[in-house]
Amino acid sequence: MAYTAINKSTDYFNTKTWSGNNSTQSITGVGFAPDLVWTKARNGANSHIWYDKVRGVHKYIRSDQTAAEGTATNTLTSFDSDGFTVGDGDNGNASGANGVAWNWKANGAGSSNTDGSITSTVSANTTSGFSVVTWTGNGSNGATIGHSLNSVPKMMIFKILSSADDWTVYHSFLGAGKKLNLNNNDAEATVAEIFNNTEPTSSLITFGTHSRTNTNGANYVGYIFAEKTGYSKFGSYTGNGNADGTFVYTGFKPAFVMIKETNTNGTDWRMMDNKRSTFNLVDDRLFPNLNNVENTGDGYDFLSNGFKIRSSGGDFNGSGDSYIYMCFAEAPLVGTNGVTAKAR
Repeated sequence: MAYTAINKSTDYFNTKTWSGNNSTQSITGVGFAPDLVWTKARNGANSHIWYDKVRGVHKYIRSDQTAAEGTATNTLTSFDSDGFTVGDGDNGNASGANGVAWNWKANGAGSSNTDGSITSTVSANTTSGFSVVTWTGNGSNGATIGHSLNSVPKMMIFKILSSADDWTVYHSFLGAGKKLNLNNNDAEATVAEIFNNTEPTSSLITFGTHSRTNTNGANYVGYIFAEKTGYSKFGSYTGNGNADGTFVYTGFKPAFVMIKETNTNGTDWRMMDNKRSTFNLVDDRLFPNLNNVENTGDGYDFLSNGFKIRSSGGDFNGSGDSYIYMCFAEAPLVGTNGVTAKAR
């Protein structure tokens, strides 16, 4: 059995909940200085807001919209050593709001990467397999950018910042000739020119001439994930249409799971975590492509070595349907020394 290099997953990913105060508020207890903060008001019909340290404070994008990057001084106002500070412009911090934030650690504000034909700015954490990348497109077919992870990405999320367009998701199960949209419920689609039908490597991401990734002079951001044993998993499963649903092995107890049915239009992205649902059934659901309030219903069991679907519905477990997922750990199944790890 492979052992993990990450014994404490919450050093690199953590979910944090809080109560809004409609003013400036420091959200502490994340456990590290986050470089990507994704917030949502659980009880309000408000957008999912993404902030990252490479683009800087006051800059935001919304995964349930196609809108270009926005700027506001009362949204996220600082990235802190144990969390972040938000103002009254963050929907999760409105009066009466119950906020949630999903936080990832990269490596600060980033530095120049000249590995590709386009120079990128990259904040990379090679231990956890996560980087934030920004670049300006050049419109050339076969253009490349560096991601600095030293391992092959399994999932990548992209957004053009300078104009309105869909969010683009690459997943290794689908391959470089296909894409999903994070901001809607469309099925997978074949659009080879987004990634020039070229798989990412341990150092480079390749683009074609599509506006999603490489319009000349346009600005972009990418969130790049490589898989790390015992900490993260980016895979797929096939539904069985049974309430005693499919079991998905990850090699660790999940803290966060996001899934999407890939073969059928009309199925929303769904995300669950261990801070909003603190015991099985894990069924407090939010939808990255919708501004809906949190609701409960069909869900999963988070187990010591994976997650089990507890639904016969098509959103999670349609018979013969294909699903992709991204998953981060609460605790690995075993630590670096082969001893069973304890949840933290």
